[in-house]
Amino acid sequence: MKHIIFAALFLLVGSCAANAQSTIKIIVQNSKTKEPLSAATAKLIPFNKTAIADSLGVIVFEKVPNGAYTLSISYVGCIDQTINITTPLISDTTLHVLMEEIEEEEEEEDVIVTATRISRTITNTPTRTEVISGEELTEKGNMKPGDIRMLLNESTGIQTQQTSATSFNAGIRIQGLDGRYTQLLRDGYPMYGGFASSLSLLQIAPLDLKQVEVIKGAASTLFGGGAIAGLVNLVSKTPTDNRELNFLSNETTAGGIDLSGFYSEKYGKVGLTVFTSRNSNRAFDPAAIGLTAIPKFERYTINPRLFIYANKTTADVGVTFISENRTGGSMNYINNNGNGFYEKNDTRRFTTQFGVTHRLTESSNIQFKNSFSRFNRALLIPNYFFDALQQSSFSELTWNKNGSNSDWVIGTNLVTEKLTEVPNGIDRKRDYHLNTFGVFIQNAWSVHENITIETGLRGDYVNEFGFELLPRILTMIKISPKLTTRIGGGFGYKPPTIFTEDAERRQFSSILPIDMINARNERSKGLNWDINYKTKFGDLGFSFNQLFFYTHLARPLVLNNTAGFNLAFENANGSIDTKGMETNIRLTYADFKLFIGYTYTNANTNFDNTKQWLPLTARHRLNNVLMYEIEDKLKLGLEAYYFSKQRLSDGSFGKSYWITGFMAEKLWEKWSVFINFENFTDTRQSKFDKVFTGTIQDPIFRDIYAPVDGFVINGGIKIRL
Repeated sequence: MKHIIFAALFLLVGSCAANAQSTIKIIVQNSKTKEPLSAATAKLIPFNKTAIADSLGVIVFEKVPNGAYTLSISYVGCIDQTINITTPLISDTTLHVLMEEIEEEEEEEDVIVTATRISRTITNTPTRTEVISGEELTEKGNMKPGDIRMLLNESTGIQTQQTSATSFNAGIRIQGLDGRYTQLLRDGYPMYGGFASSLSLLQIAPLDLKQVEVIKGAASTLFGGGAIAGLVNLVSKTPTDNRELNFLSNETTAGGIDLSGFYSEKYGKVGLTVFTSRNSNRAFDPAAIGLTAIPKFERYTINPRLFIYANKTTADVGVTFISENRTGGSMNYINNNGNGFYEKNDTRRFTTQFGVTHRLTESSNIQFKNSFSRFNRALLIPNYFFDALQQSSFSELTWNKNGSNSDWVIGTNLVTEKLTEVPNGIDRKRDYHLNTFGVFIQNAWSVHENITIETGLRGDYVNEFGFELLPRILTMIKISPKLTTRIGGGFGYKPPTIFTEDAERRQFSSILPIDMINARNERSKGLNWDINYKTKFGDLGFSFNQLFFYTHLARPLVLNNTAGFNLAFENANGSIDTKGMETNIRLTYADFKLFIGYTYTNANTNFDNTKQWLPLTARHRLNNVLMYEIEDKLKLGLEAYYFSKQRLSDGSFGKSYWITGFMAEKLWEKWSVFINFENFTDTRQSKFDKVFTGTIQDPIFRDIYAPVDGFVINGGIKIRL
């Protein structure tokens, strides 16, 4: 009996010991703003577990054996914290950890990027990512509060190319390649492609943006076809515990008015953001040539988003509606309803976004995303119209795992795009319906504390144009705490489309549908290598980045003459090759910051064994920005940009030119006033070259390679409640 009792006691104690486990819950917040720090990392030692904070800053360790532990918490831009704890904790106890920010010069470029799909910082990922955020985003937003062209055009290797002399349409060129090879995303959703692409830059106001992420070079493994030159991801603001209510009013000497408002707040397990804006401009002709440099337009935007936060699941749903009427061309036609060339664009854009993320374990989650876009555009010029409806959707399912040495992303997605054209009695209907099904896998492996290798593989099947396999590999080496280098490359592709800069310049007139039988995907191979160095000389901060790039684009789609007066897109017998380098230098001293950037782009076509300079690509660009800033009180900025001569589509060459600008903002606690003198040297293409030939009734437009709007002053007020 004695032995039986002893055995029973032994089993009871053993059972209790086995069940002596605890759950540790941590909430990580910014000590100043109390904003939850999503993607903060916690390590539990010696439990040897690592966990990543969710969108609410919550980290959970489950089934932790009772005992003494060291909890190490880190977040980029903040001072690491170490906490000694003993489990079991007091019942229902949640650890609140407040992270203090590091001084600015120490946290430079240490921000979490989402475009890499992995929760790592810029300094810790092999994918070279440029981020425009914080004060820089605000400063550039002051220069053009109505759209995002200024956010992008002032970066090395990026050019916003105007494609219409009358309507101001523009596309994004990265490293010399046409805008159709750059993918524009909003929070990871591809909502601005195809027919909608040429007006997208003009219809996005920056007030509700948290940051802008730019990846240069092939990124098709991550996001599919179209990201040959690179991608731009616009990251929206999300709710925090602190309410955000911002208003902006801006007016320009060119007759522009911008009114924007943004609201954001979190109510426990529910959050809400609302963005709304009205943007307009009167017809503006600074050259007095009877043709608009800035068209007459009026645009309305509304974008509400709802966020739901559960214990292990977060979700968000949003809708965006944009309505715009835009008319450019003859001033006589616009102001007096008289004779002359005109171009009218009436657009309606409706999009939905839905995303849900469910945490499976401390370090893994599953995510589903869906978006739907309905874009209608009616384009009218004398004796011709192009009216079409584009409906597109994006659905994606991914599994993400963040480990101590290796991060994984595995996913599948489906992209649909359907165009339905209204018959115009002149051109054949250019209807199409594309379905692209893709699967992808990506891994970031820290093989050594100073070496990280990122590999990826994607397979896409496009219903009309077949299968594409896209490998990608990148390596980052930290040579020293101050010196880092990255090298890597990948494949890309782009399905044939009529929506190019060439077609936009012609208002799609006389352009035939894509030949679905003979047309093939454009294919690319790209390579990037960059070197980063950062140090301090006393009070002088210095950083240097040198990038080398190369892209080979096979069988590119070009616009050729056919029998009669029609034009058709066909795969060229040859390639487009772009190579060059970008140099970026940043100096900081006290309240001063100096940015110097140089871009060399050698872009050429090689068609039928004939080499020619790729049109509308400046070989040399120079960016200079000097900022003086007293935190929360005053901002002053002086800019100067140089563009070397460019070859034009007709074989001639444009002139080289400089653009200069000056910006000032005075800040108070709840409001600020700003003024911007854009292009105060009044550089205009109409001063040194022609914008069109022929008559105002029947103009023949030349390539737009320099500003047409000239010197414009804008200023306004921002209110923060």
